[in-house]
Amino acid sequence: MPLGADYQGNGECSFLLWAPICDSVELQIDAPAGRRLPMEPLRGGYWRIRTAGVSPGSLYRYRLDAGRLRPDPASHFQPEGVHGPSAVIDHRAFPWTDRDFRAPAFERLVFYELHVGTYSPQRTFAGVVSRLDMLVELGINALELMPVAAFPGERNWGYDGVYPFSVQHSYGGPDQLKGLIDACHGRGIAVVLDVVYNHLGPEGNYLRDFGPYFTGTYTTPWGEAVNFDGPYSDEVRRYFLENARHWFSRYHVDALRLDAVHAIYDSSAYPFLRELADATRRWSHELGRPLYLIAESDLNDVRLIDDPAQGGFGLRAQWSDDFHHALHAYLSGEQDGYYRDFGNFEDIVKAVRDGFVYDWRYSEYRKRRHGSSSRDQSPDRLVVCIQNHDQVGNRMLGERLGALVSPDTYKLAAALLLLGPNLPLLFMGQEYGESAPFQYFVSHGDPDLVEAVRRGRREEFHSFGWTGQVPDPQDPAVFQRSTLCSAGRTGRQRILLELHARLIRLRRRIFDAQPPPEIKVSGIGEQPILFIRYTHPSLSFLCLFNFSAARRTLKAQQLLRRTARCRVHKIFDSAAEDRSPPEAGGLEAADAAHRGQTASLNHGSHIELPAYGVLVYACTGKETQ
Repeated sequence: MPLGADYQGNGECSFLLWAPICDSVELQIDAPAGRRLPMEPLRGGYWRIRTAGVSPGSLYRYRLDAGRLRPDPASHFQPEGVHGPSAVIDHRAFPWTDRDFRAPAFERLVFYELHVGTYSPQRTFAGVVSRLDMLVELGINALELMPVAAFPGERNWGYDGVYPFSVQHSYGGPDQLKGLIDACHGRGIAVVLDVVYNHLGPEGNYLRDFGPYFTGTYTTPWGEAVNFDGPYSDEVRRYFLENARHWFSRYHVDALRLDAVHAIYDSSAYPFLRELADATRRWSHELGRPLYLIAESDLNDVRLIDDPAQGGFGLRAQWSDDFHHALHAYLSGEQDGYYRDFGNFEDIVKAVRDGFVYDWRYSEYRKRRHGSSSRDQSPDRLVVCIQNHDQVGNRMLGERLGALVSPDTYKLAAALLLLGPNLPLLFMGQEYGESAPFQYFVSHGDPDLVEAVRRGRREEFHSFGWTGQVPDPQDPAVFQRSTLCSAGRTGRQRILLELHARLIRLRRRIFDAQPPPEIKVSGIGEQPILFIRYTHPSLSFLCLFNFSAARRTLKAQQLLRRTARCRVHKIFDSAAEDRSPPEAGGLEAADAAHRGQTASLNHGSHIELPAYGVLVYACTGKETQ
């Protein structure tokens, strides 16, 4: 039996609960007709019942030891919020149309991270559906949703979720989420869901009333750690393993992004992350489609993505913050907090060439050596960004990168992200230079908790050396300010949108050719200029990035191999992107117009690389050394 309420049809439903610290448990049906039914105790601290007279939408709670009434820890929906009753959901009823969908190859993914509540005026999953066609036109093929598990109130990033199996009611509930995923699959877009297994939020978290889900052996930034390796941990692990399968099987999610796995403490011989990766491979075989796990970690530890035969956990990929930090510190000049470890051009070169910058290298911020080498890993094992919810929203004012650097510098960063070897992630609105900030917001009901959150934010920013008035996370105006202002279809925004669309198409041109290209990354520190060469058997691409405020002139013979049978043409010039794309024909017409403006290159030519400029050359034909 699966945990929670499993609706069988014809008014019958089974309920399974793990509550080892309870002496008695009753199922209380609140609606449509109030009744109370004793549950049968099973071995291992489980309680079960199968009953008739239950229909989809029926509301229920558990009465523990003839006293406390609590929602289901494995509730699939909390229509009245985190303190209200749980609802029975019939997962067999949704009319899926994605039977023939197969996710794009993982190494070809371009991720787009968004927050459902601030992405559209509707603030719902249906509102996201209304903008999917624009993402398709942009070239996005992987939609990454920030957590949607039920949280207190209606405004939250999602990392305060307290019902991991439930779908936030203010976003539209289970059927709207399924509708969004089905619509994505119908457009060839894979769906990545952000899940949080390292902690639960503080308000509405009733797990302690049922069993030892937490342990005092370890401490996280959010309090006691989840019990993954102590007494009773087998059933705690089952809870989270079943949660992962819940999203894969009932919601057709293609990948899970595992939040902050460095806060999943587990010293067992078979770590939970390894068990989850093994189970995911098994479910992928059972369901007949590829399923993936992507870790967020600040440890720079390649064991997360190493093959289990080599002692690794076997996750498909992990986020790499070093790319963002190296680029942000250099381009913005910021040196506070963890940015003090970055700021050199060489860090950018190393991030693009090797992945992790800190590979058992001394970190001034941490006051110790940090990280392991990812140099031997395939580039598609790392997901990188120039903006994401953390790096924007955890700034005091939530400024986006476009508010901190010049337009040319912003284009340079976007080009390196999308033309670099790692898998790129865009944060909602980044593609057109969204002007609205993305700030931290909550809607807790506990005044003491609200004040603790305010105090914590002030202390965090003080550690970064930031001063000034910290926005109040509880203020609805902060949430309103964080909503996207537009879809990027006017003026300067349209130009940036076209730039990102063209870069994604160029990325596909580079990486879609088979076999995969040979990649060589180098830099000229005194210039400073970064070079990336992608070499296929009869086609190669040379990408040049000028990280200087001065124009640079290079001799073509310095960059090109002997090319007796190779024709070299410029196919991208960031300085030429400040024109308005044609209104008629959309982005494809603009791309065709741009292709007609290419220029050839030979060994005697000089390359004029504009300040903060990006040039890309295509070499067709077989090159020789």
